[in-house]
Amino acid sequence: MATLTVTDETFEELVLKSDKPVLVDFWAQWCGPCKMIGPILEEISGERDDIIIVKMDIDENPETPTGFGVRSIPTMLIFKGGESIATTMGAKPKAQLSQWIDSAL
Repeated sequence: MATLTVTDETFEELVLKSDKPVLVDFWAQWCGPCKMIGPILEEISGERDDIIIVKMDIDENPETPTGFGVRSIPTMLIFKGGESIATTMGAKPKAQLSQWIDSAL
């Protein structure tokens, strides 16, 4: 499954009310490290069906990142049952991101 894009308007429906855990990648067009992990998250999304991976552009959607205390990007949060259960920041290799997801689930 390819990563989806969420907005301030769709966040509650697609993330907080999801039946599956959701990893939200908070990113921006101008962020180099964000562009590095984008393809990695796409790969992970294609390999796993136990988590949904979505992206949110913080420049176009300022409310949600602010509400969850996102201060730097890339920041990734995993939500389960409407709650944030894990957070990581910065670009990481695929193995490290997969391990973080596994430990959160």
